[in-house]
Amino acid sequence: MRDDHLNALIGKLDLAQKVRLLTGGSFWSTPAEPTIGLGEMALADGPSGVRGVLWDDDDPSACLPSPTAVAASWDVDRAARVGQVLAAEARRKGVHVVLAPTVNLHRSPLGGRHFECWSEDPLLTARMAAEVVRGLQDNGVAATVKHYVANDAETDRRHVDVRVDERTLREVYLAPFEYLVRNAGVWMAMAAYNSVNGTTMTEHGLLNDPLRSEWGFDGAVVSDWRATRSTVAAGRAGLDLAMPGPDGPWGATLEEAVRAGTVDEADIDAKVGNMLRLAARVGALSFLDSDPSAAEPVVPAAAVTVAADGAELREAARDGMVLVRNDGLLPVDPAQVHTVAVIGELAAQPRVQGGGSAQVRAPYTVSILDGVRDALDGLAEVRHVHGCHLDDGLPEIPIDRMRAADGAAVVRVRWLRADETLLEEEHRTSTHLVRWETDVPVGAAAVELSATFIADRAGSWDVGFTGAGTFTFSVDGNIVLDGEVVSERADAAMQMLGPPHWSTDFDLDRNQPTEVVLRHEIGGLGVSIGLGVRPPRRSAEAEMEAAVTAARDADLAIVVVGTTEQVESEGYDRQDLRLPARQDELVRRVAAENPRTVVVVNSGAPVEMPWRGGVAAILLGWFGGQEMGNAVADILLGAAEPGGRLPTTWPGRLDDAPVFNTTPVNGRLDYDEGVHIGYRAWLRAGGEPAYPFGHGLGYTTWELTGVDAPPEVRGDEAPSSDDPILTVAASVHNSGKRAGKQVVQVYLARPSSAIDRPVRWLAGFAVARAGAGETAAVEVTLHRRAFEHWDTEQRRWAVEPGRFDVLVGFSATDIHGTTSVDLLAHTSADE
Repeated sequence: MRDDHLNALIGKLDLAQKVRLLTGGSFWSTPAEPTIGLGEMALADGPSGVRGVLWDDDDPSACLPSPTAVAASWDVDRAARVGQVLAAEARRKGVHVVLAPTVNLHRSPLGGRHFECWSEDPLLTARMAAEVVRGLQDNGVAATVKHYVANDAETDRRHVDVRVDERTLREVYLAPFEYLVRNAGVWMAMAAYNSVNGTTMTEHGLLNDPLRSEWGFDGAVVSDWRATRSTVAAGRAGLDLAMPGPDGPWGATLEEAVRAGTVDEADIDAKVGNMLRLAARVGALSFLDSDPSAAEPVVPAAAVTVAADGAELREAARDGMVLVRNDGLLPVDPAQVHTVAVIGELAAQPRVQGGGSAQVRAPYTVSILDGVRDALDGLAEVRHVHGCHLDDGLPEIPIDRMRAADGAAVVRVRWLRADETLLEEEHRTSTHLVRWETDVPVGAAAVELSATFIADRAGSWDVGFTGAGTFTFSVDGNIVLDGEVVSERADAAMQMLGPPHWSTDFDLDRNQPTEVVLRHEIGGLGVSIGLGVRPPRRSAEAEMEAAVTAARDADLAIVVVGTTEQVESEGYDRQDLRLPARQDELVRRVAAENPRTVVVVNSGAPVEMPWRGGVAAILLGWFGGQEMGNAVADILLGAAEPGGRLPTTWPGRLDDAPVFNTTPVNGRLDYDEGVHIGYRAWLRAGGEPAYPFGHGLGYTTWELTGVDAPPEVRGDEAPSSDDPILTVAASVHNSGKRAGKQVVQVYLARPSSAIDRPVRWLAGFAVARAGAGETAAVEVTLHRRAFEHWDTEQRRWAVEPGRFDVLVGFSATDIHGTTSVDLLAHTSADE
């Protein structure tokens, strides 16, 4: 969109109208301005799906594998398809802006939100996330790169002051953002909650320099929700949109600041221009200028070609699953097993997505138990036991166990005025209800949620609800709670996204109808409540013994272990890497009974596996999306290759990890390790993790049969840091008996460097696929930035001329070929 046309539209607005466009019109949308043909823009959370502006079971969303799982594919084409699926979902739901991708890094394995990020390496993160951006924006949906910047942990995230030196900031934490701006042209960036070096990010100079001035970002900068803390300081900074709305620190106060001269109206005009440019790109601006050349048509007329169907999500899930150990058990021949024990609560109810704002309501979920049963239908008997109790909240009441008075499955919602009269009533198919403040019916003071469920077995049931605040809860007309439920989470938004659970015991008979009614006084950010029940369970010891017995009698034992939402979620970091409850004991005891034991790990980030040497196989399933169960079954039974390689290092013990601090001291979190995070820190310390960055096994074997790179290259042959500087040609031979996939990883090292460098760092990668006995050739392009470092004295990118080692292998520690290149006289792009 031409600047003169933008300026003409801005000129039609008075100051109040302009300022109004800089705060959300609601919790999830921007305001319209009919004067200039501007419609509302809907923003919705990603990145594991597109929730839409209303979190409702009547409008479910495709649930994709978590970004960590997609990153584990190391396949940029896979990431592009994920972006296209998100675009298809966004357009179906009327969403203009998807709040993804998250390109913060796995600095510490304790980070609670790592499932939503990509990896510990800035290049892998940047390359994969850039394709998601392209997949979205090529289809007319804006991507939002977040959280700018250094929001790499959750502890005190709203107020923590991250202290990081300039070189580390540039080379590590800003690097993915730069790549997405320069190479993918991302249309929106989100300013984080945290401070960096003493200044909160919504007021930070980094929003202009380097984001706009150096990188050329021409999109809009949005705050994280309620991250804008000031009128004048934020108004002067590069922030364009304060979310949510319609209330906030701007509005009339910002208008007064402009009239008082403390904020320049030119800054306001620039912000409005950025918002209008975004609106034009996503089709929310109908141009009033009669000149057809005034606008650049960017919204494609054609529909998105990649659909959010089960086959696509299944393939995405298995392409990122990582086989880290295999003593020859996998793949299992279905014809050779007659009895299979599937063990673990997570086998029947896997975590297919992480906790927090990334959650969506999936149309269905295939459990690992169901996936294995379907794959072995007619071939083997599949038995399931829990093995141990995770106590991960209170399950929702299944729809097939509910009924209304007329026999239909229904949940009733009654919105009540302050005088208890009925305002509105609706019927739903789920006991889960979320309404952000602007979506609550005007005039509602309380909400009543009720359902009748039928117990399918006799015994002591847990009956209760989720939510924080003031409640009255009754069971069959008897009030069992009249008071307040307090959340341990101080963050009000996280109370909405992960509310606490409350329950009590009831003895119920089989087929007994039980009416549950929950009344909630509305306050805070809105309503987030639900009704739940848990059926009778065996004692902990009886459950463990049942698992042991099932394993002893089976030809194959599949144990599913993982984290819970109380352990791994947005809003807080992990305290350790141990599996919760008695899962470690469960694995040990099952493996002691059955040597044919495979463990599937259902987590979004590393966990300790002290039993890893005592089981035959370990598959990392991540948070695999709604098709997770089918994908796991495909891999275990050999219908598909485990396509993943680790995007982050897995330590054997937390204490072994070189970098793991996420807890601020006196409000500060110091990144003292500099550029040495992840595998770089491990290599520098000389430690040995359980499984290194880039590691992963397939069902075939590979040999690196050739590496070729030019002996020397001139740095000034590439005018920009984004330009290619050399190509490494590699050939890999599939020496096994079946087709497979390998990820060729190219690392650089600088012997005898005059500056502090990593032992080696990832410079490029490519996926190779070949049939049995075949050789695949790949070319890995290295850009000049891979050789550069940030010169803090000159405040520019520079290259240290001389010899760079080029190391080619299958992980950060599994190097199979080495060559070198001499980098000759270099001219910086900034000179």
